[in-house]
Amino acid sequence: MSVKPEDLLARNRRWAAARRAEDPEFFRRLSGQQAPKYFWIGCSDSRVPATQIVDIDPGEIFVHRNVANLAGHTDLNFLSALQFAVEVLRVEHVVVCGHYSCGGIQAALGARSNGIVDHWIRSLRDLREKHRKILEGANGREEAADLLTELNVRTQVDNIAYNPILQAAWQRGQRIEIHGWVYRVRDGILHDLDYRRSDHEGIDESQKLSAD
Repeated sequence: MSVKPEDLLARNRRWAAARRAEDPEFFRRLSGQQAPKYFWIGCSDSRVPATQIVDIDPGEIFVHRNVANLAGHTDLNFLSALQFAVEVLRVEHVVVCGHYSCGGIQAALGARSNGIVDHWIRSLRDLREKHRKILEGANGREEAADLLTELNVRTQVDNIAYNPILQAAWQRGQRIEIHGWVYRVRDGILHDLDYRRSDHEGIDESQKLSAD
């Protein structure tokens, strides 16, 4: 049975009433200035809601989402969110969260045209070609998609570490750690890829930018 827009409004009122009954100060606290410690870069997929899958209240995570959780060097939407998170909110952790069974990853593995989204996932197809040998060694398409999902998360972690906004923050002594995680939709579990960046000294010399 489909949910109508008016049903969503009714559900919202029931949810708000339930939250007030559980915690009368919840919305008053939430309406104050946000001070999250986490900046979350996730996929737009409706099955991966950031605050819900880590069981944390709204206001605790600053969220940016797009198809296949990309941290592009030329995406002004992402760059604006990153700068706000780092320089205004002064977050302490940046989480790149991909997910298995990602439609963007599936599209990047194929050759079929998908319209305008092909422009968006161009970098994923480049990543696919860069790691073709690894992906060809996978046991079937599902495993190849899982591998590309993980490679993509690691790549986006590096993209953020190489970004001038992060490098400037590290150079002025701001403590920010970047984490790479993947969410498995079929069991609801987050997996830490144990791939992280935490300071300017840890990145490749060719990618370092000087403040001088």
